[in-house]
Amino acid sequence: GEFTANLRLPPGMPLAETDKAIQVAQRAADNIDAVELNYSVAGTGNRLDANPVDAGDNTGTLNIKLHEGASRAAENETMSAMRNELAALAGVQYEFTRPSLLSFSSPLQIEISGYDLDSLARVSRAVVETMSASERFTDIKTTIENGNPEIQIVFDQERAANLGLAVRDIADSVVANVRGELATRYTWRDKKIDVLVRSVDTRQSSIEEIRRLIINPMSDRPVTLDAVADIRVSQGPSEIRRVGQQRVAVVSANLAYGDLGAAALEAGNIVQSIPMPAGISAIVSGQSEEMQDSFTSMKFALLLAVFLVYLVMASQFESLLHPFVILFTIPLALVGAVLALFVTGTTVNIVAFIGVIMLAGIVVNNAIVLVDLINQLRAQGKEKLEAIMEAGTARLRPILMTSLTTTLGLLPMAMGFGEGSEVRAPMAVTVIGGLTVSTFLTLVVIPVVYSLVDRK
Repeated sequence: GEFTANLRLPPGMPLAETDKAIQVAQRAADNIDAVELNYSVAGTGNRLDANPVDAGDNTGTLNIKLHEGASRAAENETMSAMRNELAALAGVQYEFTRPSLLSFSSPLQIEISGYDLDSLARVSRAVVETMSASERFTDIKTTIENGNPEIQIVFDQERAANLGLAVRDIADSVVANVRGELATRYTWRDKKIDVLVRSVDTRQSSIEEIRRLIINPMSDRPVTLDAVADIRVSQGPSEIRRVGQQRVAVVSANLAYGDLGAAALEAGNIVQSIPMPAGISAIVSGQSEEMQDSFTSMKFALLLAVFLVYLVMASQFESLLHPFVILFTIPLALVGAVLALFVTGTTVNIVAFIGVIMLAGIVVNNAIVLVDLINQLRAQGKEKLEAIMEAGTARLRPILMTSLTTTLGLLPMAMGFGEGSEVRAPMAVTVIGGLTVSTFLTLVVIPVVYSLVDRK
């Protein structure tokens, strides 16, 4: 029900222009019925505490809150409507983000590593162009951006020496005139306020004013800055980003549709299709990389859960064979879990995987009560098939009762009532599907497997 639109104008754009672009986006949000409220901030951070790419006068954010109970589909429709408005703004880059619960990375990131900045820029542009041609990716951006405009002063050492001036002294004089020198501190209500003395107003000055700066004010023959230096307006690098001590260009994107796994696979194919210069490499990272790491740990947790369940049953049954028969219910539960996820259109995620781990301990209960009664009846002297038939009849009602209570208890969670329900629902869907299918298959498969495996 909430998301943010991050806008970025060309570097050096004044705050007033950023505010105009933000207001266009805000008016577009006001015209959408699903939006309950929105608020915006034009300009974020400053040049002292943030890099020129992610903050400054040329960036802004628009926060959107939808009406209570808004679905993910309503969010996507609102984003699509706003994209149509923002796409008409020349030179404005935008990205939509949702509040992060477990990750701060973009859904999809491609890290391009190498030393040569020009090669990094070429490859990143090629990746952005290829990804833009696919409808799966949206809000594509790269960290290789033009820097902020700046005035560069290149000193002529020979001319300065002929005039008897040291370049270091000239540079200090320029800094003092532009940035200012701390003359004193003014005390007011326990606060100390710096008093700066400078001759250039950095908000209103022009390059001509910089050129006319007097660099030897105490001399009889004043010399201006342009006499000993070449002053020009240029663009400096915005940033040099590093990951693992390597220079990288990061291309990030959101997903227009589909799941993260399919998007990561397509991004990997895009990376392989682009020829890489010598010394340049690229990998797919972001939330897709975190997803792979999480799935690896979840697989280990599932295997550990199955092993611990087997140990407990082996100690209770005093047998290595009967717990093995009971463990057949876990693959049956996986069939039901996959079927439930497919029918409901739920993608496999970490929460769904947690539901699978829960199933490893839940679905064996039905088989335990069935096999335990079969063993009791056989201990009383009954034949194997007769014991299986009688146990199946006696345990049918308890098995259905326990499965039904668990299923009905998880049903409200699976139906997804309330905000944020999309986080919890996959776990309930997985458990309900796995438990329902395994309950009916347990009553058929486990007796058959028991009759085939047990040879007493």
